[in-house]
Amino acid sequence: MRHVAYIGNLTRLAVELVNGDGPSDLRREFFVQHRVTEPDADSLAKLLPPLHDAVAAVADGGPITPVNQLLEQFPPVLYVSTHDESGGAHLHFAHDGESPIAWLGRSCAAALAHVICGDPDVTVGRCQADGCARFHVDDSRNRSRRFCSNTCASRTTVAAYRARRKTTPND
Repeated sequence: MRHVAYIGNLTRLAVELVNGDGPSDLRREFFVQHRVTEPDADSLAKLLPPLHDAVAAVADGGPITPVNQLLEQFPPVLYVSTHDESGGAHLHFAHDGESPIAWLGRSCAAALAHVICGDPDVTVGRCQADGCARFHVDDSRNRSRRFCSNTCASRTTVAAYRARRKTTPND
């Protein structure tokens, strides 16, 4: 696994968690690969506020304090792993089999630290749709993604079209 893919996937995992998305294929795969159990709702609820603040800081381009606080609360434990099918060595930020909250906290904190420090391959943004508070990982070629989903993009496009039609006199 390329280091960039690992950072990007951990960042996606952090965004999924703060957006309140249910367990995704990515999340299940990470947990299986790293022998981590799914956290219970009460434990996860304790991680979400500092994780949300860190994701928001990354999406907004700072301040760095929430990311540093998450790193302080969940300091990464760096080690080299070769667990994937290619056998290629890559860094991990938490030990396999750790408690789910410790593993998530350490892994997401380290990934978000890389991103806020300017990782050019991973960008986090806020959805620009009115009334949407979700985040997204922008993996578009020119890093111009504005919405968290096609639903928000379509809703915004339709609203803009209807607003233009209201101001245009009938022929």
